[in-house]
Amino acid sequence: MSEKPEVMEETISGAIVRRYFEKLESYLAVDVAIVGAGPSGLVAAHDLAKAGLKVAVYESKLAPGGGTWGGGMLFNEVTVQNDAAEILHEFGIATRPYDANYHTVDSVEMASGLIFGARRAGAVIFNTVKVEDIVMHDGVVSGVVINWNPVARLEMHVDPIVVTSRALIDGTGHPSEIINKAVNKAGVKVDSPTGGILGEKPMWMADGERTTVMNTKRLYPGLYASGMAANNVQGGFRMGPIFGGMLKSGRKIAEIVKADLGK
Repeated sequence: MSEKPEVMEETISGAIVRRYFEKLESYLAVDVAIVGAGPSGLVAAHDLAKAGLKVAVYESKLAPGGGTWGGGMLFNEVTVQNDAAEILHEFGIATRPYDANYHTVDSVEMASGLIFGARRAGAVIFNTVKVEDIVMHDGVVSGVVINWNPVARLEMHVDPIVVTSRALIDGTGHPSEIINKAVNKAGVKVDSPTGGILGEKPMWMADGERTTVMNTKRLYPGLYASGMAANNVQGGFRMGPIFGGMLKSGRKIAEIVKADLGK
């Protein structure tokens, strides 16, 4: 009997399945888990992976990039301050000076450039993956509980799997989803004025940009927040389509985590 000829469909499907599961299995234990692939999360992922740490980013949506893609009211340009523009230039993202203080950036180039930069540095991004819970070991946040986002949206009763981590960064933006789980489900007191989540205030760009960086910190053993997630916890103002604070927040949290993990 002659040997079965190679079938292209079987080869292609097999290649995708095998390579994906190799990637998933090798990232079931990581140094840093980042939830939310927005600007702060991607900058943090880039810096941490570049430092030699094993970094996994979990994004519930199909497209990473957070709120960058749509610019301001679907005008696909955003703004950054001069010092934040320097971070974008490190990623190979072009900016255009607008006046003495600000640059404008094509929001599609910014989102795609940050994604590629994080991947090129060595971080792995798992999109359409929802973090539905955290792992706690002896009073330390020690990982994430993950499932497919479509499973969560369809309210299917499907058990998740677990990824352990040495550090967990909440980069989920305005809702502070991971800190919410720590406070409301695990009952922990985080490093905020109340021990809980104060909630986001209305728009005040200048103060929001300042406090986004200031509020970026370790909130609890093993648990950190960056970007608008950090600002929401501490009761900071929102800032809209200016992204300098987000970029600088990602860089700051990476430095904090590297120091904590001995890097």
